[in-house]
Amino acid sequence: MPLRDHFQPPLDNKHSWDQLHGGWPMVIATDLNRRLPARYVAGPNVHLGTFAQIDVVAFNQNSDEKFAGAADLDQGSIATAVWAPPAPTLDVDLDLSDQDEYEVRVYDIGRDRQLVAAIEIISPSNKDRGESRGAFVAKCAALLKARVSVVIVDLVTTKQFNLYADLLELLGRSDPGLGRDKPSAIYVAACRWTGTNGAGRLQTWSQTLAIGQTLPTLPLWLADKLAVKLELEPTYEETCRALRIA
Repeated sequence: MPLRDHFQPPLDNKHSWDQLHGGWPMVIATDLNRRLPARYVAGPNVHLGTFAQIDVVAFNQNSDEKFAGAADLDQGSIATAVWAPPAPTLDVDLDLSDQDEYEVRVYDIGRDRQLVAAIEIISPSNKDRGESRGAFVAKCAALLKARVSVVIVDLVTTKQFNLYADLLELLGRSDPGLGRDKPSAIYVAACRWTGTNGAGRLQTWSQTLAIGQTLPTLPLWLADKLAVKLELEPTYEETCRALRIA
């Protein structure tokens, strides 16, 4: 079955794009777990931008207790004085709201569940603003630096940006396969950094996508000399069938 356009009519009148994005990671992870070596395990990770995860919190256990500030010091209370810092050198508006994440992560359980690969399925929020695109490519660059292979799958037709090209630009490189014109807005790319002692090579396997064509198979690197097939087409079709996306 051909690749569908999940972001424009007539399909998006019947099925929201996030149905596919929410379901596909689990199907990919299930497929990988059938074929991964025993020491590796894959799992989906879906994080919506409206979800707030708090790692460290501080509570005021008595809601009626006021903060012990300068006024309390005047009354002889034992408290920490309030410090008034100088004016900031930069004071601008900035939106740091979370982005949606749809991904599959692969871990090496033989090395204390070390992350070795990440499959990133691009959402519209990853492409809608310059800050979002910058945050995404910085995340991918950090993963590559940590020797985590990264696969980018971008089916978003409504945002004319190519985050794989942006990633290469951040790394000071370019892909001749992207051509001289504006890179395609839909594409796939598998990336890995391999080497020792700070020196190494960036290797990528990229392909432009087109509505009506089948999705390719990419290498998913687990270690320097170990890769498995990431078969996008059968998992995509299985997800569409399960969700009744024609």
